[in-house]
Amino acid sequence: MAETSTRLLALLSLLQAHRVRSGAELAERLGVTARTIRRDVDRLRGLGYPVHATRGTAGYRLGAGAAMPPLLLDDEEAVAVVVGLRTAADGSVSGGEEASLRALAKLEQVLPPRLRSRVDTLHGATLRAGAEPGPTVSHETLMAVAEACRRRELLRFGYTSPRGGPTVRTVEPHNLVSFGRRWYLVAFDTDRQDWRSFRVDRLTPRTPTGPRFVPREPPHGDAAAYLARQLSSETWPFRAVVRLHASSETAADRVWPGMGVLEAVDEHSCLFHVGSESPSDLVWMITSVGLDFTLVSGPDGLADAFRDQAARCTAAVEDGPSRAR
Repeated sequence: MAETSTRLLALLSLLQAHRVRSGAELAERLGVTARTIRRDVDRLRGLGYPVHATRGTAGYRLGAGAAMPPLLLDDEEAVAVVVGLRTAADGSVSGGEEASLRALAKLEQVLPPRLRSRVDTLHGATLRAGAEPGPTVSHETLMAVAEACRRRELLRFGYTSPRGGPTVRTVEPHNLVSFGRRWYLVAFDTDRQDWRSFRVDRLTPRTPTGPRFVPREPPHGDAAAYLARQLSSETWPFRAVVRLHASSETAADRVWPGMGVLEAVDEHSCLFHVGSESPSDLVWMITSVGLDFTLVSGPDGLADAFRDQAARCTAAVEDGPSRAR
């Protein structure tokens, strides 16, 4: 009986790892006959696993069932899942934290000591730093928006803007984008006939969804690139464009997400689009990249802000202790 149970687990693991396995291949891998494989498949079906026979290849595949059957994970997969669940438990999707903790408790209960030690070592040596957690989004809202994106169906929702107050919007949803610790919907606004990005924590979907639509190409060819451009420059009151004297690949290592948008020019230069609350903040952001640059365009007062910063730096060098050295 123990041998049969071990073989069933091995068979299940093989079926989970690949979409289709031939009966002959399974028999060879497990060192049994094709007849034994057929009996073991019947046993798995009796346990609730939807194992389907494929036509033409005399093979088997594991389908999706009405109930969630147990999964077999190797050591690396188990560690990855536990780490992912612990991260999700501190995430920005409300309701997801509790579900993640429940799943985490079940998985950690059956982890062998060697894997639990690895996970605890990683968890104990890791600290979360950076910005404060963003606003939470209910998983019902997130799933409703995601389903509309997948089905390519018009989506109506109430939206609360910090500037314009509550409105009702009708959009062609394109993609959900996780940016920083916030969720955004990138969509084509049918009333305004233009692309827009919406904070998901500020919207309330209205059901049912509308008719299907033909997807449009988002600006810049990518929803994430469009959102990055929106958040990093176009929404700020002061914006500038500088030509960095380095390739976009080199500059990308020095520009953090949300700081600005890079636009390749040639192998020796790129344009850096950046926005901020004031000209002096623009100076700090541009110079913090640490690359030579040429100003292409900017707001009134930016040139004076550069001169003021240069004068402060010069004075610090000439009058400070470093002069004596």
